[in-house]
Amino acid sequence: MNNKNPGINEELKVKAQTKNIKKNPINGTKFTIAISSAKGGVGKSTFATNISLALKKIGCKVGLLDADIYGPSLPKLFSINEKPTNEGSILNPILKYDIQCMSIGFLTEEQTPMIWRGPMVTSAIRTFTQKVAWKDLDFIIVDMPPGTGDTQLTFSQEINMDGVIIISTPQEIALQDVKRGINMFDKLGVKIIGLVDNMSHFLGDDGKKYPIFGEGGVKRTANEFKKNFLGEIPINSEVGKYGDQGTPIVEASPDHKISKIYLDLAEKIKSIYN
Repeated sequence: MNNKNPGINEELKVKAQTKNIKKNPINGTKFTIAISSAKGGVGKSTFATNISLALKKIGCKVGLLDADIYGPSLPKLFSINEKPTNEGSILNPILKYDIQCMSIGFLTEEQTPMIWRGPMVTSAIRTFTQKVAWKDLDFIIVDMPPGTGDTQLTFSQEINMDGVIIISTPQEIALQDVKRGINMFDKLGVKIIGLVDNMSHFLGDDGKKYPIFGEGGVKRTANEFKKNFLGEIPINSEVGKYGDQGTPIVEASPDHKISKIYLDLAEKIKSIYN
């Protein structure tokens, strides 16, 4: 054993564990797709909700699993204030906008902090993947938390993940963490569908593009790691407004230029798995 480089030893250990653990599908679903970025604040949850709605609008049956135990966003973004029903130990997902939904935020009060250690987070993730009555889904979209921790490892090692879409803004401080996320999924053997440049620029009334957070960083990163670049989503105040109201833009304004970008991305995703 090479004790001089604990990083390599740990990487080999994780690979061995991943190889030996039997991965299970999420019952009631055909394809499991994660929305991830090792960086917080880049719009993963907004992307997850809108891509779910876009997939629904092109004819797919969709579920949305909010896997961010410490900072769930789905209750707010979908304006869900009810608790799920159950049949024994099995939870029934809440149906909103024809999307089957589950989040730890449905089971706790809005301002209750989740002061949990890693094993409790892992247990919650196993509940959401094994003890929720997902029904006849073409896709389940998993909104991952920031980082490269317990949630990502549990999904990658224990669940049949059909792919992950990595979201980032174009500035270098975000891309530093994104690169760690790409390396994590590569080491764990999870297919990366591609990268999306979120909040890529602001389009002014004068028709000019203003790259507020820098320009081209996500595409360069995709090229560096030989991953697909799926496209750009510009900053638009309507996205935040509709999200705060609990009706994401793809549902509230399907003809909006941002909604059309999501619909195009949904078609790309659907074509991959047809």
